[in-house]
Amino acid sequence: MSKKLHILIVDDSAFMRLLISDLVSEDSDIDVVGTANDGLEAIAKTKELKPDVVILDLNMGDYDGLYAVKGIMKEVPTPILILSSVGNTDLQPVFDALKSGAVDYMNKPNRNKSKMREISSELINKVKSASRAKPSRITEVKPSKPVLKAKKNGRFDLIAIGASTGGPTAIERVLTVIPADFDIPVVICQHMPQAFIPPFVQRLNSLTELDVVAAMEGDEPVPGKVMFCPGHSNLVFKGSNRHGVVDFTDQKFKEYNNPSINAMMLSAAEVYGSRMVGVILTGMGKDGVKGMKAIKEAGGYTIAQNKESSVIYGMPKAACAAGVVDVSLDISEIGKYLVKNL
Repeated sequence: MSKKLHILIVDDSAFMRLLISDLVSEDSDIDVVGTANDGLEAIAKTKELKPDVVILDLNMGDYDGLYAVKGIMKEVPTPILILSSVGNTDLQPVFDALKSGAVDYMNKPNRNKSKMREISSELINKVKSASRAKPSRITEVKPSKPVLKAKKNGRFDLIAIGASTGGPTAIERVLTVIPADFDIPVVICQHMPQAFIPPFVQRLNSLTELDVVAAMEGDEPVPGKVMFCPGHSNLVFKGSNRHGVVDFTDQKFKEYNNPSINAMMLSAAEVYGSRMVGVILTGMGKDGVKGMKAIKEAGGYTIAQNKESSVIYGMPKAACAAGVVDVSLDISEIGKYLVKNL
């Protein structure tokens, strides 16, 4: 029999602690080993119980969830899944928690505790996914001015980046070293709820010299701009002869939908062919493997985040196993590589 996942639940509401415990305990692979009612107790209980995953609320008075994330990551790095209603009104605390080391996040249904049962399946899946993460590999991004100068050789016309769990911090680390004069347009597909995209785009704009936007129908990739798949449907590129424009499709992709990395990369490979670069970052599952294969077969160049720096080495591992990766790099090197070598 496989070992059960040991879970610590942290919430300042006794009712929520009991409800979350009941929900995750419905899965036979999960065992709730303890609870805590604030960030201070969360750190102590994590050190004592050594859980596989901490499910953590953010809004908890003086010793809040962010206090807990920072303390846990400093003293006993453990996968942390944020489960909080704060994201329904203000996503900045969620991004702060991810930057500080939390692995993943879920919005708690706002003002309607009865709807918690509707997210039980997703919650269990995220707990299991988080248990595979390597939180000690997460390092805080410190905003800084890029010191690199872009190499201009006209070899590529598009860089397509795909990411999932652990992706927000990884994407920050890539983009923050790219200078404003970088002459290759970038498109990014991050597995993220639609409501999270605008504040994440806004955050990246404050951290980078690039113009980061949520892509709209008819948008064209241009140097200095980073376009994000907005998440309401799957982004695709239409066009030919290395001239693409953004469009959207209702076609469903089994690996992941809205936004799908495969949808974005497969269509980009058709338009840009050998003049594009595919980059696959940390994440669970296999989304992006088909897209990376299409880029490789079209004569493009492919990059994967390496195992050592991935929070979850799922998508990059699958791409490497498929033989469609030209080079695997540490996340600290990918942005520099794009600037200096492409």
